[in-house]
Amino acid sequence: MAVNYRPIPIGVEDFKVMIDKGYYYVDKTMFIRDILDNKSYVNLYTRPRRFGKTLNMSMLQYYFEKTDEDNSYLFEGLNISKQGEKYKQYQGRFPVISLSFKGMKQKSFDDVFKIFKNMISKEFNRHTCILEQNKLSPLDSRYFNQICDGSAEDFVYFTSLKLLSDCLYSCYEEKVVILIDEYDVPLESAYFNGYYDDMVNLIRSVFESALKTNKSLEFGVLTGCLRISKESIFTGLNNFDVYSVVNNNCSSYFGFTEHEVTDMTEYFDISENNDALKEWYDGYQFGENEIYNPWSILKYVKAVLNKDKTPLLAYWSNTSSNDIIHKLIKEGDTDNKAIVENLINGSMISKPLHEDITYRNIDVNTDYIWSFLLHTGYLKAVRTYLVRNTLYADMIIPNREIVSIYENTIMQWFNEKLVLTPREDLFRSVISGDTLQFEEILLDWLEDTISYYDTKENYYHGFLSGLLSGFKGYQTMSNRENGTGRTDIVLLEQRRHLVAVIIEIKVADEFAHLEQKCDEALRQIEEKQYDMALKKECYKKIIKYGVAFNKKSCMVKMA
Repeated sequence: MAVNYRPIPIGVEDFKVMIDKGYYYVDKTMFIRDILDNKSYVNLYTRPRRFGKTLNMSMLQYYFEKTDEDNSYLFEGLNISKQGEKYKQYQGRFPVISLSFKGMKQKSFDDVFKIFKNMISKEFNRHTCILEQNKLSPLDSRYFNQICDGSAEDFVYFTSLKLLSDCLYSCYEEKVVILIDEYDVPLESAYFNGYYDDMVNLIRSVFESALKTNKSLEFGVLTGCLRISKESIFTGLNNFDVYSVVNNNCSSYFGFTEHEVTDMTEYFDISENNDALKEWYDGYQFGENEIYNPWSILKYVKAVLNKDKTPLLAYWSNTSSNDIIHKLIKEGDTDNKAIVENLINGSMISKPLHEDITYRNIDVNTDYIWSFLLHTGYLKAVRTYLVRNTLYADMIIPNREIVSIYENTIMQWFNEKLVLTPREDLFRSVISGDTLQFEEILLDWLEDTISYYDTKENYYHGFLSGLLSGFKGYQTMSNRENGTGRTDIVLLEQRRHLVAVIIEIKVADEFAHLEQKCDEALRQIEEKQYDMALKKECYKKIIKYGVAFNKKSCMVKMA
């Protein structure tokens, strides 16, 4: 008999839908209590993408917003409902302005500004009931109507949130709560598409009027991945508090704690694989809390319930832009590529921790990129410490899922490099039996390539197979059955059967053992008669190589 479980909320970001439809909900309502207790004028919470920011902002809106519909039932039985009148008095009390910037990803500033104007117009239209009260000044009423119908001049939109909050305050006689979700998405898009200064000017103008000098504001809550303040977006804000991944305040409200994951897997009766979940999706450290990636956990649970054969996958890689990883790997200097290599192979790095990040200063000072990767979820801070008044962090890759994102990005970059970089010299050296040149060119590629050794021989196998693939008239085959075994790589001239190349790969634990491993590879070729089938196919020349690797070193020997 099938168990009637609550449905898994994949992509559900509306709190009312979450509760009304009976989805499995991980209770984060104590976030409301902490916001009220903090009493900050403006709160910024920075977390990686898909860690529950949008759902939490929706929850705040349904809790605080004064509407004709009573939404108090949504919180019945949840943790915030058990905290008493101290917090209940704020429920349904304030006019709320709620915006999400996550859709502002267009290729040009003109296009993204059109999206912004449309978004502002929709929010004004959501509050048109205040026009019926006739409490607005003629000027405010005129601008209000122009924004609603999209006829306002561009300059009006730069201070539109201030205008809307003033109008709401006049009508409700309660100050306004402003919620802005994913505020930094348009800045990231602008950086990668070449209109960064225009976007900074827009965001700064909107925020200065709405959050800095706004007497109609009760409090504001913003979310994003980064704190961007050096462009003066937040300059001069009083009581402006930032809660990043290294702060303990509110650290358990974004992502799932281990206890929450355990409760979930027990509810769905799938707790036997919790150790694998920890390896793949745990490892984030927000303040003092150990955090799992919530998106990946939900996708995993859904996959298990659907009886998918491979539920442990890198789900998060398809939900978040990996442009910064591509940039680091494609454009990074030798030192930074070496750091990436060490991280993938399990090492820890120590770098200054920059809280005030700009996309532009990543190009000026590459130290900023490590803080960027920390705040966006690609690294984890094991510990933080002061050195001469500078905050440092020891950082590692948090889990198996993120390792796979680095590896896949590296493989994509390597394949692009194969297409763009001439390899004819390598090919000629291989088919002519020039072991010295073969070895020298391999060393050059190894030096310039980001390597990861967790798969060891498989990694080098793919590396060398890629280098030897794609030459006209030749076929490269991997793990081909020959003799009494399988050869690692076979390179075949197809039309006249003039030459065949057999390559056996070994990995040496130490540099001093490279030659020993080459000899071992050559013996294996002979003992398992890897050339038997090639002789039957009448190949006139059969070249046999033993190739041994040790990290960035290699040796080539020919039989």
